[in-house]
Amino acid sequence: MLLTHAPVWNFYAGPATLPRPALERAKDELLNFSQTGMSVMEISHRAKPYMALQSEAEALFRELLAVPDTHRVLFLQGGATLQFAMIPLNFGLRGGYVNSGEWANKAYKEAKKLGQPTLVASSAETQFDHMPEFEPTAAKDCDYLHLTSNETVQGTQWQTFPSNTGVPLVADMSSDILSRRLNVKDFGLIYAGAQKNLGPSGVTVVVVDENLAARAPETTPTMLNYRTHIEAGSMYNTPPTLAVYMLRNVLAWMMEQGGLEAIEVRNGRKSDRIYQVIDRYPDLYQGHARISARSKMNVTFRLPDTDTEKAFLKEAEAAGLIGLAGHRSVGGCRASIYNAMPEEGVEALVNFMESFAGRGR
Repeated sequence: MLLTHAPVWNFYAGPATLPRPALERAKDELLNFSQTGMSVMEISHRAKPYMALQSEAEALFRELLAVPDTHRVLFLQGGATLQFAMIPLNFGLRGGYVNSGEWANKAYKEAKKLGQPTLVASSAETQFDHMPEFEPTAAKDCDYLHLTSNETVQGTQWQTFPSNTGVPLVADMSSDILSRRLNVKDFGLIYAGAQKNLGPSGVTVVVVDENLAARAPETTPTMLNYRTHIEAGSMYNTPPTLAVYMLRNVLAWMMEQGGLEAIEVRNGRKSDRIYQVIDRYPDLYQGHARISARSKMNVTFRLPDTDTEKAFLKEAEAAGLIGLAGHRSVGGCRASIYNAMPEEGVEALVNFMESFAGRGR
């Protein structure tokens, strides 16, 4: 692997690129957090400087996503994968699931270990190249309806969310949280591992309707009960302090960019630039997702054969374009262009794709 290059553009799907200013701030404060003379990794999570930090992170998140007072924001551990089990344990064992790809399918399989979920819809028959369609009432007899807003492996994304389902809507937004505006009131619960758009791995953000959280049975294990963490302010046990610190830095950077309105517009420009090249050279770049479901976070495509793909990836890495190999389960190529990916990085990739195509590949 190329170890040094100026600049290096990081297209890994996760852990993913972080905003440079957020990293620089961490560098400056590493040994002296909030004038304590200690690192944020060293001080007690009950100390006033850390508690102020966590409160600031929550306030920034609430402001960016316009979280209403009906919903609580939690900072948990265990990754989004732990949420696959927490959701049925809290909300009921008869959830409805939409299978749109790798991560949605994992959530469904975990729910099957605990109860009797219903598979409401699936796009497996077309290799998950679109988001499945279904009648709004398809989950009316379920405890909730679960979907994955963006599939990193297949490069598909819900452009609009189902409405009038009659049951709480639960969404795994790990790979596109805070990339666009949405109405939080439409969701009973939103969850997201931080390592795509929010910060480093180690903290998972959960936004949950407080009334829905009250549904958890008394037999729910303490650490898997949302009410435990609501009542404790996400501090029932020691929180991932460094991850929360970096989350705060990233959220502050997002505010400086102009909030979600500006970020959403920029994300649209970035993805459009890459899809334009894919569409311009359809014999070379073969996009996986249908146009109606194209992800603005993960652009997936293949080249005509394995040898050409290997050449593309090798030359891209030599040019400082890192992490473009597709997920190990499907192969191909994938450009992950989360919030922190600058437009300059996308332009570097676009220019490389144009050049590669121009060489008669």
